[in-house]
Amino acid sequence: MTTPEFPPPHSDSAPANDADAPPQQTPSDPNTFIATLKRIGSGAAADGLPWPERHPLPGRQLALADVDCAHAGLRVALEMLLAAERVRQNGPEEQYVGDRVMEGLVMACLSLSVQAGTLLRPG
Repeated sequence: MTTPEFPPPHSDSAPANDADAPPQQTPSDPNTFIATLKRIGSGAAADGLPWPERHPLPGRQLALADVDCAHAGLRVALEMLLAAERVRQNGPEEQYVGDRVMEGLVMACLSLSVQAGTLLRPG
């Protein structure tokens, strides 16, 4: 079994002679910016965890994790695009983000889908 990357959510109670024990380093928060960047660099998928399938080669695991991140980004960009289009059609005119932002969102969606498609094909 592999050791978990994160400490258990509930720490054990301190022993009676805790004052005599040497000070322990507090585990770093796994949600900090640097910790998240390190997990992404080591192949973390969009949920921050490594790709769950263990049989692909390590390079393929990284590619699949990158596809997962691109897919999550694509979903966010499409949700923003849909919200902007609904505001353009039904909302107040001052809330419309503008044609350039709409085009940027479409280009982001296109780029993310190309990225995901490229990474899915085995090299």
